[in-house]
Amino acid sequence: MSKRGIDFLEKWMAEHLPNAFTDDPAAITDLADQAIRAAEKEGISLEEISEEVGSVFDVIFDAMQNRAGGEGG
Repeated sequence: MSKRGIDFLEKWMAEHLPNAFTDDPAAITDLADQAIRAAEKEGISLEEISEEVGSVFDVIFDAMQNRAGGEGG
């Protein structure tokens, strides 16, 4: 397995996630789509990210909860 997918996603989230909490599925879906498009521009496929983290949506949702001090793990 490649670690490149998770490394990209972690860096992208640090640079692009808003500081405010949101649990709006549409907003999180939009962020996940943006991350996937950015990864593809870097030559990293969704499959490469998914094999490391599973769902990009879930990772971003959890990160948003953690930024807000929510109950995310």
